[in-house]
Amino acid sequence: MPKKLKEKLKEKTKETPAKKAATKATGKTAKTSTKASGAAAGQDYALTEGMAAPAFRLLRDDGSHVSLKDFAGHHLVLYFYPRANTPGCTLEAADFTRLFPRFKALDTAILGVSADSQAALQRFRKKHDLAIALASDETLAMLKAYGVWGKKSFMGRTFDGILRTTVLIDAKGRVVRIWRNVKVAGHAEAVLDAIREAFS
Repeated sequence: MPKKLKEKLKEKTKETPAKKAATKATGKTAKTSTKASGAAAGQDYALTEGMAAPAFRLLRDDGSHVSLKDFAGHHLVLYFYPRANTPGCTLEAADFTRLFPRFKALDTAILGVSADSQAALQRFRKKHDLAIALASDETLAMLKAYGVWGKKSFMGRTFDGILRTTVLIDAKGRVVRIWRNVKVAGHAEAVLDAIREAFS
């Protein structure tokens, strides 16, 4: 093969920085993204405002079961919290309990969901005298369906867990609003204001 032709072929097949970036973006990243969209990466689930809320049936803190259809004809605040009896989760539950009569006056139920056991939820409710309903999803099926189970970081450690999120569902079972990466302080009040604005 002539020397000039060899050099042309070599130049054509050489991977430039731009090609490397494109390969990385369309190759490795795509594979990682496909893998991440599996069970452990809740943030990849496409729960969006306006869609029908995914159905669920969970064990409640009192031993009974609760499902989405139980709230038909009423508004529902589903709030997802990482773990019972931790400081942030306790404050959030206390805030929703304090404002519960105002939510009720707006025909809105509140259901807190975590991956804690039913026994842990019973202790949580009793210790803090909570007025709101709590439900357990130890299987993680509902948490994943709502896109709230995913990668978290704390003190340099990465792990799978519940991403603090609140979902407002209307009387027809549709998602009205989603709050992601919730900051606890003032959150319950913000949800109450949103309900007033949406349904009053």
